[in-house]
Order: sequence, then C-alpha cells, then structure tokens
Amino acid sequence: MAGLLKSGAVVGAMTMVSRVLGLVRDMMTSALLGATGSADAYVIAFRIPNLLRRLFAEGAFSQAFVPVLSEYATTRDHDEVKRLLNSAAGALALILAAITVVAVLASPLLVWVFAPGFAEVPGKMELTAQMLRIMFPYLLLISLTAFCGAVLNTWDRFAVPALTPVFLNLTMIASMLWLAPHLSIPAMALAWGVLAAGVIQLGFQMPFLWRLKLLPKPWPDFRHPGVKRILKLMGPAIFGVSVSQINLTLNSILASFLTTGSATWLFYSDRLVDLPTGIVGVAIGTVILPALSREKAANDPLHFSRMIDWGLRTILLLSLPAAIAIFILAEPMLVTLFHYGKMTDHDIVMTAQSLRGLCFGMIGYMLIKVLAPGFYARQDTKTPVRIGIVAVIANIVFNLILVGPLAHVGLALATALASFVNAGLLGRGLWRAGVLKFHKGWWRYGMQVGSACLLMAAALLWWVPPWQQWVAWGAAQRAEGMALTVVGAMAIYFGWLAVTGMRLSQFRMRG
Repeated sequence: MAGLLKSGAVVGAMTMVSRVLGLVRDMMTSALLGATGSADAYVIAFRIPNLLRRLFAEGAFSQAFVPVLSEYATTRDHDEVKRLLNSAAGALALILAAITVVAVLASPLLVWVFAPGFAEVPGKMELTAQMLRIMFPYLLLISLTAFCGAVLNTWDRFAVPALTPVFLNLTMIASMLWLAPHLSIPAMALAWGVLAAGVIQLGFQMPFLWRLKLLPKPWPDFRHPGVKRILKLMGPAIFGVSVSQINLTLNSILASFLTTGSATWLFYSDRLVDLPTGIVGVAIGTVILPALSREKAANDPLHFSRMIDWGLRTILLLSLPAAIAIFILAEPMLVTLFHYGKMTDHDIVMTAQSLRGLCFGMIGYMLIKVLAPGFYARQDTKTPVRIGIVAVIANIVFNLILVGPLAHVGLALATALASFVNAGLLGRGLWRAGVLKFHKGWWRYGMQVGSACLLMAAALLWWVPPWQQWVAWGAAQRAEGMALTVVGAMAIYFGWLAVTGMRLSQFRMRG
C-alpha cells in the first residue's frame, strides 16, 4: 500500500496545479471586476453554494461516508459495497436536488440572509440573487463529484479527485475570455462558468469509477444500514467540519455593512491563504482519513497515534514558513497577482491588511485537517460538533470586539483566532482520549523548524524591496521577482533544515 507521504505528495501536486490555475482565474477576475459592487455580488453568490457544498458534501458527507465505506471495503464483498454506493448516491442526490429547487426559488431571501447590507446599495442585492440562481445547481453537481472523489480516495486513487478542480478554473477562465465580452454585465459570465464547471467535473470522474466497477446506479434507500449510519454520523459532522466556512460566512454578513469592496478584499485574502492550505492541509487531510479509518477497523491504536503525530509534524513543517512568508510578502504578492485592470493601490493596501490578519490562521486551519479526522475515523462526530460550537461563538465574540476598530481586518483576525480555538480544543480532546501522543523527537524538531523560519524571515526582510517598487515594475518583472523570492526563501528554509540534520526519510509513513 502506498505510503502516506507519497500519497500526500500526489494530492499536493495535483492540488497545486489547480490552485495555480485558481490564482490565474482570480487575477483575471480582479482585472475584470476590481473591488466593485459587481465583484462583491459575485463573491457572495459563489460563497453560498460553496458553503453548502462543505456542509453537505466534501466536508460532512465525506467525513461520515469514508469511515463507513472503508469498513465495508475491508469487511464486506463487492456486491454489498455496490449496494451501499447505490443507496448512498441516491439519498445524497435526492436531498440535494430538493435543496437546490428551494434555493433557486428563494434566491433573494438567501442573499438577504448572507449579505443584508447589500440592500443599502441599489441593484446590488438583485444582481447577487440573479447570479445565485444560475450558480446554485453547482451544489448538486459538485456534491456528486465529491461523492465520486470519496470513493476513489478510499481505493487510494488520490490523483483524479485532486485534479478535478482544475476544470472549474479552466471553465471560468474560458467564460471570462469568450463570454464576458458579449454580456452587458461581465460578472454574469462567471456565474455561467461555475454552472458549466459542475457538469464537466462530474463527467470527468465517472469513467474512473466505472473502471473500478464502482460506478453507482443512484437509488435512494434510507433504510439501508450503511446509509442510516452515514446520516447519523453526517448530522453532527455538518457543523463540525464546516466551522471555518461558517466563520467566513459571518464575516461576509458583517462585511456587507462595511465599505464597498470589503467583501472582495476579504475574498482575495482568503484565496491567497487558501493556496498553501489547499496544497498542504487538504492533501494531508485527504490521505489521512482513509488511512486512519483502516487502522481503526484493524484495531491498531499505536499506528493510529503515530499517524496523527506524523500529520502534525508535516503540517507544522510546511505551514509555519508559509504563514511567515505571506505576512512579510503580502503587498508584493498582491501586486504581482492582482494589481491589473480595475484593482487600485488602495485595494492592494486594504487586501494586504486582511491577508496579514488571516495568514497565521491558516496554521490552525491545517491542524484541524489532521485533528478532526482523528475523531471521524473513530466514528465520533459529536465531539467535533461541541468544539465547533465553541469556535463559532468565539469567532462571533472576536468579530464584535474587532470589527469596530479594525473593520474588515478585524473580521479576518477574528477568523484566524477562532481557528486556533478550534484546533486547540480538538487536540485537547484527542489527548484526553489517549489518541494524541507526542512521540520522541519533538524538541529537536521544534528547534530545527523554528531556527529555519527565523533565518528565512530575516533574509526576506533584508532582500525584498518596498511594495511601491513592485507597482512600478511590469508584469514580467513582477513575476520574475516573486519567483526568485519564493525559490530563494524555500532554498534557505529547507537548506537550513538539511544542515541541521532533518531528512525526508523522517516523514515516510505507511498508509
């Protein structure tokens, strides 16, 4: 069976392709829309189905579905696995189809719930509702895609699900290039691009399931024992795995009352933080849940604990330098990626401020990707829910304290603080359950990573020119300067780790 490091590298590589294309997509979006009312409308309209996707599909459903499916794959024959897949796919499709119909009909109400402040700007709420009607069926399509991806991941076919988001970015880029020039409201091209991408992503994964003889014939059977267990586990998991998305939604609600552009500044900040989070956190979280589920089914608590320890070390190895680099390079990165078309110097400064508020929170987000599966693999979804409720309450409190003096930056900082509350409580829960154990070597490991981070930070502060100089450069010079800066920072960080004795073999772990 492939090792976790190898599987994580495959997922990370495929995810990197998608995230790089996602940055290209965001660069084109910022040039097309800037930080205008249309951009705010697109951000909110796209966030609503994406939030529900995390609630009903990639987050809660996968966390409940994969442990049950892994158990069936380990202990049952192929026919029983197929019956589970048919029943679960049918149940998921039926529930989401009903939600989609209701949401399309109630789009104005949904916009009012998620962005009530838009009502103060004439036409802004109507445009958002119009875009939401087009984009909401994406929820059904991408949720079925996530179902297919969960099956493929369980059978250790990690590359295909990780590569699938590429088609969202390609389709949206194509819609901006070829459809936007023909529309009176260019932002509408993005809505149609999202809908088309849902169809393409689902179609891409189905042949790979067919080759494994696992392509389901959806037929809802809520009485199937496996479906009952999935739904029972999924109920609490809906909240537990979606805390960060709920927190971002609360930010959107409050941002809708702030200056025009606030929702967009937060969106681009989140997109940059999402790049390392997706490549590292999602990759590790994707491969560790099926592996932990198998170890639980095989009743191997020692290896279960070592996998958690491995995940934490890997996350910290990569998330700490990424957070520090983003904090130092905020303006140069934003100028390189987004300072084109309608994006102004003011937009760059405002986005950089919220980016700095968010960037250290990504360490918490990534830790959650390792710690939460420690509960879900043991089919414990109630504990993460209780912790998630505390984290949401903490986020609300932080929001109310910080939004007044810091505006959109306070919202970003509140989300980051809440992520550490969530991760800390998850870690404490696993520690008390005897699952989280810090195996030997942590003291030396911390000294190695800490000194490498300090050396990298000092080099960046000394080397990187002021962001105003980046504004004066052309696109090619900006790209060259950023590429050299990133490569240089990585060389210093990993070079110092090698000098201090850290080796890749320390992170090899069988799955």
